[in-house]
Amino acid sequence: MEKNSKIYIAGHKGMVGSALVRNLEAKGHRHLLVRSLEELDLLDQTAVFKFMAAEKPDFVFIAAAKVGGILANNTFRAQFIYENLQIQANLIHAAHVNGVKKLLFLGSSCIYPKLAPQPIREEHLLTGPLESTNEPYAIAKIAGIKMCEAYRAQYGSNFISVMPTNLYGPNDNFDLQTSHVLPALIRRFHEARAGNQPFVTIWGTGKPRREFLHVDDLADACVFLMNKYDRDEILNIGVGEDLTIRELAELIKGVVGYAGGIEFDTSKPDGTPRKLLDVSRLRATGWRPKIGLEEGIRRTYAWYLENKVKR
Repeated sequence: MEKNSKIYIAGHKGMVGSALVRNLEAKGHRHLLVRSLEELDLLDQTAVFKFMAAEKPDFVFIAAAKVGGILANNTFRAQFIYENLQIQANLIHAAHVNGVKKLLFLGSSCIYPKLAPQPIREEHLLTGPLESTNEPYAIAKIAGIKMCEAYRAQYGSNFISVMPTNLYGPNDNFDLQTSHVLPALIRRFHEARAGNQPFVTIWGTGKPRREFLHVDDLADACVFLMNKYDRDEILNIGVGEDLTIRELAELIKGVVGYAGGIEFDTSKPDGTPRKLLDVSRLRATGWRPKIGLEEGIRRTYAWYLENKVKR
């Protein structure tokens, strides 16, 4: 990507999209294309095609998606599969029709089988059943991956797909009904501290293991790969290390400064037992994450205090 290349970031107001904008601007890219939902509804095929035809972007990052945690995925199953299929199909085909030089599609680590061998390698895709609670979302993302592969195979389109691990950071979703585990825990420990609550109750046993990547590291990896990676194989993006939900809770509790206890509601689902990505293919490209988990949580909590908590 040249400094004057036209770069479209779909989903620029979300956590990933806003991180991409920050990263690209910091690297001196001057011609970023962004549109709000009010300006461009990505579910509207006609509107997407008109936008692409008028703007003719050189590069496209697809960071737009309907996302959420276990509760949201399991409750809004139809919306998760329909909206994600529609958004990515509109963008990928419009990019092909309008001669986009390169496109990066952001998938998710939930595409892999629930009981995939650990750490999860890219070739484990479609080798077993998915986690039931997020199956509609995962199937939509798998369809996006296969669509990029098909357009590369049939048309020679330089479309690549990356699979990030669990993400967190500025502009995360802190809604307790729809958020992922890390931002939800930040909010719950903060509110428990503010309300002098004796304990915080967490879903499940606390035993599942998860890997977490700061969204600014993801953005840096995506920009790096847009410039350096042109192969048809999907690519995991993560840190290559994980911890239990219990350990994560203790870490966040310490960062927030909460002095109460932690209880686990074992009547609630755990989700996938472990989800650690094999990042050897990513490391072979030369890219490495820079933000440690505790430092990343501190930054995220500071952002939460500044942007979400009424003083």
